[in-house]
Amino acid sequence: MSLREFFYLQKSDRLSVLLLMLVAVVALIVVFWVGGRQTATDVSMTDSLAMARQRDTVYRYSSHYSAARRGFSERQHAETFPFDPNTADARQLSRLGLKDWQIRNLLKYREAGGEFHKPSDFARLYGLSKKDYERLLPYIQINEYYHEAHIAYKSPHEEFHRDTTLYPIKLVPGQTVMLNNADTAALRHVPGIGSGYARRIVNYRQRLGGFCRVEQLREIDGFPESALSYFDLGDVNLRKLDINHLTLQQLKAHPYIGFYRAKAITDYRRLHGPLQSLQQLRLLKEFSAADIQRLEPYIQY
Repeated sequence: MSLREFFYLQKSDRLSVLLLMLVAVVALIVVFWVGGRQTATDVSMTDSLAMARQRDTVYRYSSHYSAARRGFSERQHAETFPFDPNTADARQLSRLGLKDWQIRNLLKYREAGGEFHKPSDFARLYGLSKKDYERLLPYIQINEYYHEAHIAYKSPHEEFHRDTTLYPIKLVPGQTVMLNNADTAALRHVPGIGSGYARRIVNYRQRLGGFCRVEQLREIDGFPESALSYFDLGDVNLRKLDINHLTLQQLKAHPYIGFYRAKAITDYRRLHGPLQSLQQLRLLKEFSAADIQRLEPYIQY
């Protein structure tokens, strides 16, 4: 067979070859067209995280740089001139280069009654840097006339508004309160007596049935000895105990009796009848001569 016969194709075969070639050309065009429009490059997760960190670093650097530039610009525009931190207004403080929040702190300090007595006191301003303090220190001038006027105005004002309920005026030597009549407010005027001792005095007075001697205050734990001279008895109207009729529970409530003495009294009444005198109890182990003596003013038969 000759070479010509080998490459000879029938008409139908030639059409098939042409169709295949057309399809191949179309496919190549589509591939090049789609590939040409692909602008993003696929990266791995690791690469994308690295790129994100790099962007964050660049952003932080640029932010810090911008902040530093702003701070430098503010310092460049800060003025220096003599000023009194007790009277300077917000506009003057801003011209000196103080930040808004530092100015607010200074104004709040002054509104609360704070005062700068000497230039070095300005260092107490919250948030003030050492560099700014050293820059402004030579220009701080405290007006002595303002300081004196401020004290002269402030002292009577505070004394006039003194809260005598919270801070009562104390008695001076020679003045006294009536022990059996004073309430807790009056008792707190005694030097050494606060709210706690005043309540304990009133409670003990109620349990006793009244004081018959000022020295009974010593029976309160920790009572200050120096306060005794500021007390007088006042009206002595003791509440008496009906020793022959009260129950054990009623008797034991008195500070000078308690449970064991109350039981001894009720047992004695049961065995020997009504009491005519506390001396009848002197042979009982629960009662000493001192116990009978201090209890006697509070007993009736």
